[in-house]
Amino acid sequence: MTVDDTGSDEGADGRVDVPATDPGDDPLALRLEQLILGAERRYTPFQAARSAGVSMELASRFWRAMGFADIGQARALTEADVLALRRLAGLVEAGLLSEAMAVQVARSTGQTTARLAEWQIDSFLEGLTEPPEPGMTRTEVTYPIVELLLPELEEFLVYVWRRQLAASAGRVVQAADDEEMVDRRLAVCFADLVGFTRLTRRMEEEELGELVEAFETTAADLVAARGGRLIKTLGDEVLYAADDAGTAAEIALLLVETMGNDPTMPELRVGMAFGTVTTRMGDVFGTTVNLASRLTSIAPRDAVLVDSAFAEELIRTGDAPASEAEAAEAATAAEKEGEEPPVYRFALQPMWQRPVRGLGVVEPWLLTRRDTGAAGE
Repeated sequence: MTVDDTGSDEGADGRVDVPATDPGDDPLALRLEQLILGAERRYTPFQAARSAGVSMELASRFWRAMGFADIGQARALTEADVLALRRLAGLVEAGLLSEAMAVQVARSTGQTTARLAEWQIDSFLEGLTEPPEPGMTRTEVTYPIVELLLPELEEFLVYVWRRQLAASAGRVVQAADDEEMVDRRLAVCFADLVGFTRLTRRMEEEELGELVEAFETTAADLVAARGGRLIKTLGDEVLYAADDAGTAAEIALLLVETMGNDPTMPELRVGMAFGTVTTRMGDVFGTTVNLASRLTSIAPRDAVLVDSAFAEELIRTGDAPASEAEAAEAATAAEKEGEEPPVYRFALQPMWQRPVRGLGVVEPWLLTRRDTGAAGE
């Protein structure tokens, strides 16, 4: 994107990406926008970039990365837009971030908050803004509600972000070396609802939405409570990771047990793998992730399959015996020595080797709980 000498803020294609939507001429919509943004419209995109001391090209990259819409030459930006540009550019100028990294920061923040904002409006505010009296518009009801909620939601958002940032920073500083900060050994798990496509044809939209929400909520709660990290939800599937195989295994079995105790829920398939994982913008990539996904597709209903590396990690940490024969031998030896026999949380059963698309031949293991009474601990 280029800027000519006349001060035009158009790019080569005549488009400019800027952070605003157009509420049209609706005065209530304009008031609501001003309430949320905390300032009134003052700048065109070119004026905002110039006031921030940023080239139009870089400003457009930032705005596009944040997911903001094209408003052409409209005077729709505020002091907050100028300040945001100035801050991002300042981080680059100070050498704290490269330009590419600053764009990634803008993109990851934009994607995350866009989803949050959509959810809050669609699911949260929608229920609160039903007009209490005939003749009142939704906007007339929304304004005072937003006015009350905005500062509280903003404070809560910053609080949760700081807690998550502290947790992530703690994991980074505990990494063994710099490479481990990006390419780490993690347990990765996919949990998938069985027959979801058929359900979409049989269930009403509202009923289907409630089922998906219940599944995602249950999964998110179990993952968080047991020390895993929910990576993303995909409607009928969740992806989570954990630093150790034992934690991931416990969560997987709890998911199967919890969903199995709910008659309204479909059966569940779970696949897990352990190994090197590349993390980018809160997501995970690599062969380990692909293998976990493939194992999910071949897992029996209400069962958990793991790869050989995952099984080896459970054996290494003493969470599972290599075989029942080994467990019996260890118990006998401990009894002779007058010691407590080893306690294993999980059992592993080798399955038939099979080809997996794109990954060659793999040997999956069926993971079960060795002591079923420990499920509710």
